[in-house]
Amino acid sequence: MPGAAIEVRNVSRRFHLGAEDVWAVHDVSISVAPGEFVAIIGRSGSGKTTLLNIIAGLDRPTEGEVTIDGRRVDTMSDAELNDLRRHSLGFIFQSFGLLPLLSAQENVELPLRIAGFKHGERVRRARRVLEMVGLHRRAEHRPYELSGGEQQRVAIARALATAPTLMLADEPTGELDSATATAIFTLMREIARGEGITIITSTHDRLVMEMADRIEELVDGRKAGTGGAEVWRHVQAKERSPFAAPLPGHEPAGAAADAAPATLSSLVGADLSQFQPPRPANGAPAATSAAPEGPADDDGTDEVSRWAPPGRR
Repeated sequence: MPGAAIEVRNVSRRFHLGAEDVWAVHDVSISVAPGEFVAIIGRSGSGKTTLLNIIAGLDRPTEGEVTIDGRRVDTMSDAELNDLRRHSLGFIFQSFGLLPLLSAQENVELPLRIAGFKHGERVRRARRVLEMVGLHRRAEHRPYELSGGEQQRVAIARALATAPTLMLADEPTGELDSATATAIFTLMREIARGEGITIITSTHDRLVMEMADRIEELVDGRKAGTGGAEVWRHVQAKERSPFAAPLPGHEPAGAAADAAPATLSSLVGADLSQFQPPRPANGAPAATSAAPEGPADDDGTDEVSRWAPPGRR
């Protein structure tokens, strides 16, 4: 199933605060093609979340129109909106939004239960998407037993469970370190392209911006510039943090020879290539002390050695 086509036409959202009117979004128009990955950027308070809520039908615009595959979202009834969100939309939140008393599989099954899927189909779909994000071995773990990166992977699996055509992600890497954030969005991008899902995400993360097909910037609720090259030059002008992890395939020259290749199976908390032991001058691996035994992760990596600070492994 191809991704959804989105049309946002001259959308505005006004809030009344006492005697003052505040325009959270003002005359914004955006078109998103099926299967496209669009990043919406802007300072806090620029209207990013409000715009995502309007696209999802969680809020209604004061002015303008929103269509998903030609269907007017802004004029839908509550029953039509519920059907749209249950079967066509997937949501990913900054705070993960997992229920703490449910296992990973039960969290993934929840939207399927709400959508009316039978038990056997819920189990089959939940197992499939957990396998897609590399967490089938942790299906029975509760959120507090998972790392931040693993929790966000469960949230991605939950968003994919109903086979949506549109995925909306509101600052999904805001609580993750840069290496994990890069790996999470690499996973999202590959799954979206493989499944044909349209993704619209709000973000402050330049690494995420570099992975998007297109960037749209909001400034004080208004769309800035014309997008494309103009917004990308604005992004490139910003200095990247010295702690930011490189994108896969964009490592500094020579890094590939000294670091193990990063894979999607190493998404527990950081890209393992960032924590390789130093090599002596002769090129042989440096001797390291044995790490305490701990539970193995998806890729067989010892969990204790994964999280041990450099120099303590």
